[in-house]
Amino acid sequence: MSAPSERYSSVAITLHWVIAIAILGMIFGGWYMSDLPDGAPGQYFLYQMHKSVGITILLLTVARIIWRAMNPPPSLPEDMNGLEKTASHLVHLGFYGLMIALPLTGWLYSSVSIKLDVPTVLYGVVSWPDVPFVEGLKTETASGAVNFIHSKLAWVALALLALHVAGALKHEFSAEEGVLKRMLPGLFGKTSKPATPSRGAVTAFGSALGVLLVVAGASPVLSILSGSGQAVTADAAFAQNWTVNPDASSIRFAGIHDGNAFSGAFSNWDAAIQFDPNAPNDAEVQVTVSTVGAQASQKLYTDSLPAPEWFNSAAFPTANVEILNIASSGDDTYTSTARLTLKDITVDADFPFTLQIDGDQAQMSGQAVFQRTALDLGQSSDPNAAWVSEDITVDVVVEATQSN
Repeated sequence: MSAPSERYSSVAITLHWVIAIAILGMIFGGWYMSDLPDGAPGQYFLYQMHKSVGITILLLTVARIIWRAMNPPPSLPEDMNGLEKTASHLVHLGFYGLMIALPLTGWLYSSVSIKLDVPTVLYGVVSWPDVPFVEGLKTETASGAVNFIHSKLAWVALALLALHVAGALKHEFSAEEGVLKRMLPGLFGKTSKPATPSRGAVTAFGSALGVLLVVAGASPVLSILSGSGQAVTADAAFAQNWTVNPDASSIRFAGIHDGNAFSGAFSNWDAAIQFDPNAPNDAEVQVTVSTVGAQASQKLYTDSLPAPEWFNSAAFPTANVEILNIASSGDDTYTSTARLTLKDITVDADFPFTLQIDGDQAQMSGQAVFQRTALDLGQSSDPNAAWVSEDITVDVVVEATQSN
């Protein structure tokens, strides 16, 4: 009686099935989400999850290739003829190529897509940058070509899978040495342990982790180099008589995204205020807000805000607001106009607020509503407000001390 066939290592078996199941799930999940109408509930989440799993497959493939190099697989059964062995090697080579090409083309499409021009945040936690130096591909034609290649690779994967399964079943149920038991120990017969002890787990998975850290680490480095921590100052030609307490003051925004409420805040801003409660119409208020450091309730939103179609912070690092036409309406309530200039676009919005003054201390709270379309926000990827609400609410709370 011949000795049992040698099986694959436990790590190789685990990586094989995890990656295989992930790729199949990605293919069918990709078809499903592509058929959804724009703005369908959960569609945005599905796109982000698709990208997250795709990058995970790429990282696991790095680990699998290194593991395979350090732990050669069992030899093919001796009863396989030369043509079958060649076909087996070619199919496996094709699979490794696909495990790299599928996520890479998906990453490239995400980087150059006009329709889905949103950042990638892996599982809502880790920022993943776009492919560098591909701005020239950000056209309808080029991004469409990349998407075509990415989608057709899914069919190539299914074709290779059919060949792979057919070959495995042929060897399992014909009068030959089966191969399924090597990847499914105990289900299709006995197998022996790998001929040599496994090695290289730290190297394989450490390399995958290293790729993650290096690539994902590019985003915060670029943020630091952009000067996002520089404090802004509201320069005004008029004499100021109130000083804002930044620790007790805030500018927050809110809206709806993919059917769910979101919120955020500008952490870096300054206001110049000249206000006399006895002559509110003579008041002068100027606010300067840094768009670079805006923080939202989810990391995905925070990463999206500096992008060209939103705040375009690289070209327009600040926004400016003037509070005009202040008039008292009684009982510590006032009406006014908030004139916002963002990306060289100026729009007005009603800004009613309440103001209580106690000695040299003042507390103000107010709210304005701005429309995205008027400010050219998100008009490339979501001009019809299918995902992000047209109205964005801005709530302002200010605590100030009279300075003279």
